[in-house]
Amino acid sequence: MAGTSNPSILNGKPDELFYFAYGSNMNKEQISARCAKAKVVAVAKLSDFQLAFFGHSVVWDGAEETVVPSPSHDVWGVVYQLSASDQERLDDAQGARLDGSGPYFHFPATVTAADGSSYSVLLFKKDSLGRRLKPSQEYLSFIAQGAADRELPAAYVEALRTMESAKAKYTVPRANKSVREFPSGGDCSQCGDTPAAPSKVINISLGSEDRS
Repeated sequence: MAGTSNPSILNGKPDELFYFAYGSNMNKEQISARCAKAKVVAVAKLSDFQLAFFGHSVVWDGAEETVVPSPSHDVWGVVYQLSASDQERLDDAQGARLDGSGPYFHFPATVTAADGSSYSVLLFKKDSLGRRLKPSQEYLSFIAQGAADRELPAAYVEALRTMESAKAKYTVPRANKSVREFPSGGDCSQCGDTPAAPSKVINISLGSEDRS
C-alpha cells in the first residue's frame, strides 16, 4: 500500500512541511538561493491538473505559471521538505501573503511519486487568472532545465520545452531586490542536492511585479 506523508506540526504551525515545486523552483540554483535547508524528497505528479501561464512578470517579461484543473492530465514536479524559516522566505519570493493580497496563495494537494508513495503538500497557485498568455522563451527554458536536472520524465520535459512562448523584449531575468535570498557561499550543507556556491546572488521571482 502506498504510504502517505504529512507535515509535522509544532505549536500549531508547520515545523517542517512538504512543498511541491512545478515551476522555476525546481531549478537547483534558485531553490538553494531561497531556502537554506530545502531537502529533495521525491519527484512526483499532481494528477488531474495542467500547467498553464497567466498574468505578467517584469522579471521574466512573460506570463507566470500556475496549475489549473484538467482531468486526465498530470503536472510533474519536485517535493521538497522545508523548515518554517525556509517557508517564510519562499512565501516572500512568491508574493504569497497571509491577507490574500499577493499573486499566489497556498494550495493543499496530494501528489504521487513514481514508487506509489503519496505526499500531502502545499503548492503555490495563482489567485487571479484572466486569459492564458505566453511565458517568455527564457523563462520556459529555465523551468524546463530545472525539470531536466531533477530528472522528471523525459516526455514531460520535452513537452515543457515545446510549449508556446515568446522571446523577452529585454534582458531577463531582471533583478528583484525585494526578494530575500541567500548570498553567494551561504550555508547549504543540508540541501537535498548540495550545489557549488553560485557565482552571484540570483534575484528572480515568480511573483508578479504588478501589485495593482
